[in-house]
Amino acid sequence: MPARLPSWAWVTGLTVGAIAAVTVLGVQADRGSRPTATSAKPSSTASAQPTPTASVPARVPDGSGTGRRVVYSLGEKRVWLVDASEATRRTFTVWPGTVSPDPGSYAISSRKEATTGSDGVQIEHIMYFAARDGVSVAFSNAVDGASPPPAASGGKTGGVRMKKADGTALWAFGTVGTTVTVVK
Repeated sequence: MPARLPSWAWVTGLTVGAIAAVTVLGVQADRGSRPTATSAKPSSTASAQPTPTASVPARVPDGSGTGRRVVYSLGEKRVWLVDASEATRRTFTVWPGTVSPDPGSYAISSRKEATTGSDGVQIEHIMYFAARDGVSVAFSNAVDGASPPPAASGGKTGGVRMKKADGTALWAFGTVGTTVTVVK
């Protein structure tokens, strides 16, 4: 007749088994596919709410480099955060200013927590990466989360604005020196 285990041994065995199962599931989840944020093209009105687009995330453009980087498509008005394993961590649409950088490879040169944009809007998570025609080009988001109004006639603005949650994600991802690849 087999020996009977005390109740504490059963509890200990179940606890160890549960921890092992959670660990295995965590490793599988870490190696699985990566969800990305997608949204419709931004509206130029402050009250517009984004609506989800297709469930398949936009593909990182060909010729955007390799390795950990931020990819900014001028034509798609979209940014991708790509990790070192070439997985897209997040993708989202943006509202570019009136001055855009030329296609090419840049690096985040400086970061500023918050300031007032050239359009008078309070902005945060400012990440400078290029300059053109004497205008600094930087990613940022409005502190109040509003989308920017259409650019003022004749004004030169280099801000590439995004929704607040996307700005927070980009701020966490893009440190000084992070590569920014701009494509058409």
